[in-house]
Amino acid sequence: MITCYGKKAQFDTWFTNGKHEGHCDAPVEKGGGDSGFNPHELLEAALAGCINIWVRLYATGHDIPLAGILTEVTLDRQTPGEAVFRYALDLKGPLTEDQRRELLEAAHSCPLHQTLAGKLSFTCLSA
Repeated sequence: MITCYGKKAQFDTWFTNGKHEGHCDAPVEKGGGDSGFNPHELLEAALAGCINIWVRLYATGHDIPLAGILTEVTLDRQTPGEAVFRYALDLKGPLTEDQRRELLEAAHSCPLHQTLAGKLSFTCLSA
């Protein structure tokens, strides 16, 4: 569970899971101070981080000599009512084409990718 609260400036928002803390903010053009990531960037970071960890876990578990990975995610919201996540992986190391293909397939099965690809719904527990 994540808890968010205002701590400093107008839209500067801090979040915690009870163990770690971070913050986000609105951009200047929306009245914020741009003192942290905006919420959509955090969503991109969550997916990029999950893919990155998942591919490294997969490589380790399958003895694939992955020396490093750079993951980039962009959220495209240009079409109303639609969100498209685009991601790219830069796989490092002495990998065969089959190993590269296997790691790209593993990226599609990261837990957050699976969550976002499923049906989403929202429930407010308080008024």
